[in-house]
Amino acid sequence: MKKQADLHTHTKASDGTCDPAENVRLAKEAGLIAVAITDHDTVGGVAAAMEAAAGSGVEVIPGVEVSSVGRGQDIHVLGYFVPYEDAAFQEKLVGLRETRHQRNQLLIARLQELGIPITLENVYRRKQGTDKNIGRPHIAEELIELGVVSSIDEAFAKYLGKGGAAYVNPPRIAPQEAITLIKEAGGAAVLAHPGLYDDDELVQELIAFGLDGIEVYHPDNDAGQRERYTAWANEHDLVMTGGSDFHGWRGEEPFHAMLGSHTAPLEAVERLREIAEERKAGRK
Repeated sequence: MKKQADLHTHTKASDGTCDPAENVRLAKEAGLIAVAITDHDTVGGVAAAMEAAAGSGVEVIPGVEVSSVGRGQDIHVLGYFVPYEDAAFQEKLVGLRETRHQRNQLLIARLQELGIPITLENVYRRKQGTDKNIGRPHIAEELIELGVVSSIDEAFAKYLGKGGAAYVNPPRIAPQEAITLIKEAGGAAVLAHPGLYDDDELVQELIAFGLDGIEVYHPDNDAGQRERYTAWANEHDLVMTGGSDFHGWRGEEPFHAMLGSHTAPLEAVERLREIAEERKAGRK
């Protein structure tokens, strides 16, 4: 059986619904050798996942999904083997989360202008703890509870996603800056779910800028896109990664996809590790 890793999962540290230990348990049940914890703009779930994984046979890869904006849309860059215990790196992520909070405020205001009785306070009560790293799925859940929509997908299609009636995009770092932030911290930088962007020119521009890898295997990449990204990865010697983008459960359904359903082989993990180790040593 080929050794596989899910390199894109979220926990309660950002907009997932599972504790980090649950992600580790699901990875073990799926027969994976490794799982990456890649919460949005935070490494807050990594330590707990590593503690839960001790002696389990599952490696936890410390990761992060950095939010940026390019050509008017959200672009996400995954960082692997990042220094999750480093205070300076953590501080840089704090600024990114503050921008996310501003985005949420603008989005809620836009929904209110549309006559929807939603409040920031009611959305934020969905997240416990002091680090309220709220994302659009939390807002979508509130819209469902209010009876405005019947599903997460409908919430994004009508209101929250690109082209939705309430979609907003406050100033954020550019994807090139996200790549640089990850690389300067000693991590490996990979473009997340390129199929979502519908902008091959931008993807190629970021490859030329200095990506280490591209997420070829993702639930939102169709067969034609996977074929195209594979060709570009081979052409530019990029690591081909894969991940489920698991955010836990929305009702009885996994969101985006079940942990372990989209993966990358051990060889991809080892290449990412090698890139990060060389970068930390100042050789890359």
